[in-house]
Parts: sequence; C-alpha cells; structure tokens
Amino acid sequence: MKVKYLTTIAIATILGLATASVSYANFKAATNSNSTTVSFKIAEANPCAGKANPCAGKNPCAGKANPCAGKNPCAGKNPCAGKANPCAGKANPCAGKANPCAGKSSTTTVHPKYYTEKGMALDGQDVVAYFTQSKLLMGVSQFKHNWGGTTWMFASAANRDMFAKNPEKYAPEYGGYCAQAASEGNLVATQPDAWKIVDGKLYLNYDKKVQAQWMGDIPGHIALANKNWPAILNNKELFR
Repeated sequence: MKVKYLTTIAIATILGLATASVSYANFKAATNSNSTTVSFKIAEANPCAGKANPCAGKNPCAGKANPCAGKNPCAGKNPCAGKANPCAGKANPCAGKANPCAGKSSTTTVHPKYYTEKGMALDGQDVVAYFTQSKLLMGVSQFKHNWGGTTWMFASAANRDMFAKNPEKYAPEYGGYCAQAASEGNLVATQPDAWKIVDGKLYLNYDKKVQAQWMGDIPGHIALANKNWPAILNNKELFR
C-alpha cells in the first residue's frame, strides 16, 4: 500500500470571478493491484459575492418618533407643593422643661469630695472665720449648713449665712485635704491650725511642719496639686 500527499491546487473558475482552493487532507490509498483512489473536495464560491448588502438603508428606527420624548413622569408633580408644613406652629415639646440631668453628677469617687470627720466637714472649724477674722474658730452645732455632701459648722449665724450664699468662696481647695500631699499625688487629712489664704483661696495642710514644706514653693506646689486634683479622690488610701 502506498500513501501520497496532496499538494495545493489552484483552480480558476471559467468566468474568472472566483478562485477556489483545494482543501488539504490526508487520504488513504487502498491498493487493489496497481490502482489508487484519491478523494478531495473544492471549496464552494462565496454565496454573497456580487450580491447587494441586504441591510443597506434599512434602519428600523429611521423616521419614527422618540417614544420617551416629552414624557417626564415627575414633571410638575411635587408631592409637597402647596401643602402646609406639618411642624409649623407646633410648640417645642422640650421648651421650658427642666434639664433632667442638671445638678446631677454621674461621677462617684472612693473618698468624699470634701474631707469629713465624724459627719462634719473638716474637723468642724468655721471656714468663714479664716477669711473674716483671720483666725481659727471652731463651729457649733447650733450653726450648721449642709452643702457639698457634708455638714459645715460655724461659730455664728452670720458666718453660716455668708457661707450659704457663696460656699465656693469659703470652701478650702482640694476639698480640705492636705495641699502639700495633693501636690505629691496623695490624699491626706488636715489639722485646723495648719491653714493659709493665698490669692483669696483657703489651703489646709496635715500639720504645721508639712505646711512649712508647702510654703517653700507655694506656686509650684499649687500647680502640681491642680494636676492631681480631683483624681486623687480615687486613691486607695486616705492617710491620717
């Protein structure tokens, strides 16, 4: 059995309008004595050759009106046009009502804001007397005033009333705790006789010896204490 390969055959049509090409293919030659059979096919001519373009000039939308032209579904249809403001003229439901949080404090501390002994502010001394009489006077139960979460004692009704009108003016700095200790980040009790008024504010200290340390640099110690106050109210321990 012999196998032969076809080569490319170019065939021109009789009219010279198209050119056909012979397809490449493997073929089998079945040998029966000396005869060989070869099969092949010639590509057909382009069926559209010479024909007019069937789509030429046939735009299906040509000359037809735009179906959306002039049809804005929202044009002129403002749903609120001409309607009254539903909130107009209504009173503010909160107007004139007290602030439910006013005067309330959400902050709680380990120790009271003002140093307290036996239910009395400080050791029961009259804080107004420090300002008005420049001396230590102990208060009496007859003249007392509740403020700042504790009870303040006074030597006279006049001093009590002065405190009641402006307690922030007479109450000691750092809640009556030791000013020197506050500058060191500590919370320490005080003695009534270790006091001093600086720039219209009352400062107390643990005792006279500690007060002397504090007076060695009053502005510096005040600046440090201001940074530590009132955080030191949450110190674990109050030293007495």
